[in-house]
Amino acid sequence: MPSQIVSLDVNGERREFIAAPGATLLACLRESLGLTAAKRGCAQGACGTCTVLVDGRPEAACLVAVETVAGSAIRTLEGVATGGDLDEVQSAFIDCFATQCGFCTPGMIMVAEALLDRDPDPSEADVIEAISGNVCRCTGYRPIVIAILEAARRRRERAVTR
Repeated sequence: MPSQIVSLDVNGERREFIAAPGATLLACLRESLGLTAAKRGCAQGACGTCTVLVDGRPEAACLVAVETVAGSAIRTLEGVATGGDLDEVQSAFIDCFATQCGFCTPGMIMVAEALLDRDPDPSEADVIEAISGNVCRCTGYRPIVIAILEAARRRRERAVTR
């Protein structure tokens, strides 16, 4: 099977690139498009470091053959901040000390973005379930859960003031 041109909507911008047969979404994001926030961790879909949103759903980009998502909307950490301003999830992760080495942070933030897009007022149990596919070896999970709940509160507060 020959290489093919793949077209994706990445962070709101139409992007085209040549992909080898079976190339993963993660490899194409990093190598073809230069978007390096999603990390290669376990390469088995178990650690969550490569999580991106595909049509709004969190996906392990290391397991997704890029040709299977051609035409989809892909959102990576690089597409979260707007105009250079961190969004509520990103700023809550900083303010609540939810990062340490930072390797898991992009995947955690993308899972949190998907959760809060779906449910603006999640319970602690909802947050724990949402991040259950993401591994953190440094920070521990408590600060991450607190940060996501704080981000939800900030988003709700911002929605009321609009």
